[in-house]
Amino acid sequence: MVRIPVMPIIQTVKSGVIVLLGAAALLLAGTAGASAAPSGASCISAARACVDLSTQQAWLMRDGNVIYGPVPVATGKASAPTAPGTFQVLWKDLHHRSSLFHNAPMPYSVFFHGGDAFHEDSVTVRSNGCVHLTHSAAQTFYNTLHVGDVVQVVH
Repeated sequence: MVRIPVMPIIQTVKSGVIVLLGAAALLLAGTAGASAAPSGASCISAARACVDLSTQQAWLMRDGNVIYGPVPVATGKASAPTAPGTFQVLWKDLHHRSSLFHNAPMPYSVFFHGGDAFHEDSVTVRSNGCVHLTHSAAQTFYNTLHVGDVVQVVH
């Protein structure tokens, strides 16, 4: 019996989906080209924020160049992972409190995928899908990102 490794196939499919989503985001953002950023961040050049799930780091970018970071982050735990893909900032809330997690404070929230957001919290404790940032990094992400900006989350 020949066994086909499942993970490489799934990773290839996920990569293809990410590329397609990235192209769609570029069209929505009105930006040409989908090349990877030359800066060491592994996101498309149109991304304003880049999160690397494997290194637990994030950057802010402009025109493919890192303008802030890398900074440490804590992303989703295994039971509630942070989704990889290309998204857009949906809304921001300086003093957000979670409606799902007992009114927990989520200062400097920048929402980019449903209930997933960048926000201030411990970078040593995994989240329920959000991207935890230190106080200083959360302030910088909040002050830099705007509704409609491209956010990319990669493996």
